[in-house]
Amino acid sequence: MTEQVMQANKVAPEVKAIPETVTAAFDEFMEAFEAFKDVNDRRLGEIEQKLTSDIVTRDKVDRINRAMDDQKKVLDQLVLKKARPQLGSARANTHGGAELSPDVAEHKAAFDAYVRRGDEAGLRELEAKAMSAGSGADGGYLVPDETDSEIGRRVAVVSPMRALSTVRTVSTAVLKKPFATTGLATGWVAETAARPQTNAPQLAELSFPTMELYAMPAATQALLDDAAVDIEAWIAGEVDIVFAEQEGDAFIRGDGVNKPKGFLSYTAVADSVWTWGNLGYIATGAAGAWKSTGPSDTLVDAIYSLKAGHRQNGTFMLNRKVQADIRKFKDADGNYMWRPPASAGQPATLMGFPVAEAEEMPDVAAGSLSIAFGDFRSGYLVVDRAGVRILRDPYSAKPYVLFYTTKRVGGGVQNFEAIKLVKFAVS
Repeated sequence: MTEQVMQANKVAPEVKAIPETVTAAFDEFMEAFEAFKDVNDRRLGEIEQKLTSDIVTRDKVDRINRAMDDQKKVLDQLVLKKARPQLGSARANTHGGAELSPDVAEHKAAFDAYVRRGDEAGLRELEAKAMSAGSGADGGYLVPDETDSEIGRRVAVVSPMRALSTVRTVSTAVLKKPFATTGLATGWVAETAARPQTNAPQLAELSFPTMELYAMPAATQALLDDAAVDIEAWIAGEVDIVFAEQEGDAFIRGDGVNKPKGFLSYTAVADSVWTWGNLGYIATGAAGAWKSTGPSDTLVDAIYSLKAGHRQNGTFMLNRKVQADIRKFKDADGNYMWRPPASAGQPATLMGFPVAEAEEMPDVAAGSLSIAFGDFRSGYLVVDRAGVRILRDPYSAKPYVLFYTTKRVGGGVQNFEAIKLVKFAVS
């Protein structure tokens, strides 16, 4: 074994068992990053000296990069698990436990009876008391508030778009939102000069319909009869991840047909000719690749293509593969532009701006829009129709009981100047 190979192996991160705590996972991630910097610095030094890097060094950089991605996934999973709250909107009692309010407890008990035994009497009685229609024409009952909010909170952690965007809850099928594309016109005049009428602001109406998202987990009657099983926790656990995955995909690349419209589905034009209704992009200058010299200049251009008011709230959105490329970038002073999280649960940063990982973002390819930078809170709107519904079906898949769980959600771009894209193309 050559001395060069021995040196490369020396800095390889040690393979360890899966850590059990967030702190341990974060420490291992930081150790891997330090190893990555050492090997990547060697690779860059070899390029300066020999105009190319040794294949052993390149392979080591790629392996450590993949190891960092794996460790970051473990860290994210542990943070997610820790972030999951307890079910129930409860208040502390004098014994240090949790006590449900009478109306919540009554709804919870009635819903539990419906899920376990199909007993609708309690829920129907509650509807009569409230003088409201809790079941739609297609059947089903509203999930109690505590379960509904549990699903919402856990989805917000899993889906980066939901966590970054503005979320509105509506009681109708469509949210219509007026938006001022131009403001009032003004002008300077002399003391005695005429005051001609100025132009009025231009308004655009944006429409955000809500679409149905569903899941249909199954359970045996024996499981439902087991009093030790927390049915509400089970439903939330079955539904929240699949809802989050579907939502995250739709908010980014959904085509708007029976689903929300993702921001990548809007027409993208060069930022120099941007107009309202389109998203502007900055080209890398190379088809399916970064520029050979100064690749990070494209990221700087993307940052400053946003107006200052949006730029200060900017976030980069990209997938793990693209992030692995960017980890190798350095500024003119030799400092890495990508920085690891300051602590567990915090995002990595790129040029001082947070990085949100979204696997729905495309890989680098000719003409791909693989990076987004923007103020997503201003730029994208998520619309939730109030309530998650469950319809119990004990007949269609005997001996299993199906739970047809639905929610209505929509989304789309609400401010077309708040999000910019990076296109891997010549122009």
